[in-house]
Amino acid sequence: MEPFLAAITDRLASLPGVEAVALGGSRSQGTARPDSDWDLGIYYRSGFDPQSLRDVGWPGEVFEIGGWGGGVFNGGAWQRIEGQPVDIHYRDLAVVERELARAGRGEFGIEPLMFHLAGIPTYLVVAELAINQVLYGELPQVSSYPPALRESASAEWAGRAALHLGYAEKNHGRTLQSVGLVTVAVTEYAHALAALHGQWVTNEKRLLDLVELSEVNQLMGLAPLELLAGVRKLVALRGL
Repeated sequence: MEPFLAAITDRLASLPGVEAVALGGSRSQGTARPDSDWDLGIYYRSGFDPQSLRDVGWPGEVFEIGGWGGGVFNGGAWQRIEGQPVDIHYRDLAVVERELARAGRGEFGIEPLMFHLAGIPTYLVVAELAINQVLYGELPQVSSYPPALRESASAEWAGRAALHLGYAEKNHGRTLQSVGLVTVAVTEYAHALAALHGQWVTNEKRLLDLVELSEVNQLMGLAPLELLAGVRKLVALRGL
């Protein structure tokens, strides 16, 4: 582990209640650019006080538990350490273990989260277990994508996408609203394809590339009905 990351990990691991620290995002997947953020998850049990993170003294903003809307993605901090951007995410181990069990049964929810068009599936915290690198402590291991989740998630996301496209089609005269609905629907179809093929997703940034739907970007600028037709054709070619 490089000294920069090791020093941050040691400091986070020393915070009261923290049982594990994991590296996520592009840094954990080998796709980072030189200016990419460092994404770190701190896993706690029986509560965590964000004030302990503020007291470390790193520049930036530290949010309260639930400060990003509640739910499984329950807050964190945006900080700058030695001139580098570091995002710290709070993860409640009781919630993570609950969602791991639910995912195995094919159960999940979809929660709103800022900067995410379609919201996030609650199995996001399970995807993190499968993809991220544990730097300190121990976390549950995820060896494969649960078959029940592949079936339920692909159906749920595809159903939501179809409804959004249908509504956009009926309201194509309202251009801004229609294009927005189509954009959400494409993101939902991408989630459906990822689930269908057992591909874990932790955010929407590279989701279209992951499921080979990035061609949809070439359709932007078309009239709403032409855009709808183009999206339906692309999705059909991908097996939905």
